[in-house]
Amino acid sequence: MSLGRSGRRTPPPARLPHSTGVQRLRAHALRESLRAGAAARLLSRLTALNVVEGSVRLAAQAFLTALPLLMTVAAFAPGWLQDLLADSLRAVLGVRGDTLEELREVFSATGPTGNTTGAVGVVVTLVSATAFSRALQAVCERCWHLPRAPVRTAVWRWLLWLVVWLAYLLLQAPLRDGFGAGALTGLVLSLLSATLLWWWSQHLLLSGRIGWPSLLPGAVLAGGGTVLLSRAAHALLPAAMERSLDDFGPLGPVFTFLSWLIAVFLVAVSALALGEYVASTAWYRVAARWLPGGARSPAPGEATRPRPGHAEDSNGGGTGARDGGET
Repeated sequence: MSLGRSGRRTPPPARLPHSTGVQRLRAHALRESLRAGAAARLLSRLTALNVVEGSVRLAAQAFLTALPLLMTVAAFAPGWLQDLLADSLRAVLGVRGDTLEELREVFSATGPTGNTTGAVGVVVTLVSATAFSRALQAVCERCWHLPRAPVRTAVWRWLLWLVVWLAYLLLQAPLRDGFGAGALTGLVLSLLSATLLWWWSQHLLLSGRIGWPSLLPGAVLAGGGTVLLSRAAHALLPAAMERSLDDFGPLGPVFTFLSWLIAVFLVAVSALALGEYVASTAWYRVAARWLPGGARSPAPGEATRPRPGHAEDSNGGGTGARDGGET
């Protein structure tokens, strides 16, 4: 306040509302710039990881190695297991009618297949199918900027992951039905089981070099994305296969199925890369302290930083501090 001519105190001039508006504009511009910067960093990270290339490679490996393994195992399986496998493929892909009957006939052809291949053929097919798990391990390591794990410590992990993956695929039919409890329960169980599978898969294939809390965001995104995509494929894929069969002949459904595999792994790889980005943020590191093992898990950047005496790989990644322990 100031003294006027009459000696009375006069109130100070009121602040113009323009200053408040400018501050709000500056705060809004700052928030927008932070969002744009985060989006740009995420986009550059996805580009550096070659998400599309990794998805196509995984789809090709699944088509060329994992599916032959599935057919070989089904050839030696008992009848009830063959029916369960056919029902699970129907639940995942939505195949029905003549296509489903052809699948059942293929899975029931145990005699000639068993006499031709034998146990040695099963072992050879299983070993060749590890190319799929090796490709997935390479994708996980690129997402977390880790060097390749030694082969001697990774071979049994490749085989174990394939066995668990086959068991998970066999249980798709009863799982999606909620084990008789209904479709809604089946959806919840599918989301939960897919999240747990991707959570465990990352920890297994990364040899425990990243802690469980840091792997959770990618598992949630990959599990939810693949389940929702599979639900959409159950409704859309059969009609697409029929159209491709009419347009391109017997090879049409093959191309359609391969395109669907590429879409599945594009969602999964993008989710794993986004999960690594979320786990590296400050707010998630604070929230992860409340998770089991979060208090002793360093940040993802600390886990990939090379320690003294440890060489870096050709991509610039360190050997990685083990914050999660071996599985």
